[in-house]
Amino acid sequence: MLRIRGALVAFVLAAALPGCKIIKTPTPEEKAAQAAKGAFDPAAKVEAIWQSQVLPGIEKRASDIKTVLQAVASNPDDAGAKYGNPRKQASSPWTYAVKLSGKIVAADTASRAGTLDVDVDGDGKADAKVQIGPAIRGTALRDALDFLDFNEFRNQIEWAQFGKAFNEKANSSFLAALPRNGLTGKTITVTGAFPLPPSGQLPLITPSALTLGQ
Repeated sequence: MLRIRGALVAFVLAAALPGCKIIKTPTPEEKAAQAAKGAFDPAAKVEAIWQSQVLPGIEKRASDIKTVLQAVASNPDDAGAKYGNPRKQASSPWTYAVKLSGKIVAADTASRAGTLDVDVDGDGKADAKVQIGPAIRGTALRDALDFLDFNEFRNQIEWAQFGKAFNEKANSSFLAALPRNGLTGKTITVTGAFPLPPSGQLPLITPSALTLGQ
């Protein structure tokens, strides 16, 4: 009799809860897939703003490298406010947007962190180094833009990944197609950005645009 009553109670409860259903526990693979959907994608974020904001933003701030270097020598802070990002993090070095045209006087293409030494005033000596990758140091392109804000990111790791994604975009867009042989003696035109260099060192420019001449 007790068994019958128990079965009857169970039947009544089941009938009273028609909307209840068993929820399957997701597998580790399903959990990973769900997490991936909401994961931070720095490459996609850079891709979305590259043409519409990044390139115009650097172009707007950029001036001839000789003008920028003279301003930096006079007052790095004033130069940064004019040619860089006045909203930078307080602990970050100033980063300056520049344009330059000149002749390549030396090319390091053996290293993955390849560079070109460029003479812009015709004296045969390098006035700047231009990074050509594929490994690109620093986050100059990110740091030169005043519409980007560290506080919009969840943590320092995302901010760093975002900065690296600018370098990867420059590499895939135009640097990877740059020839690696016979560069010395050719002319080059560059728009890009560089952080305040240590005393006595050439500015290390990360290009946002680069044109190789004859």
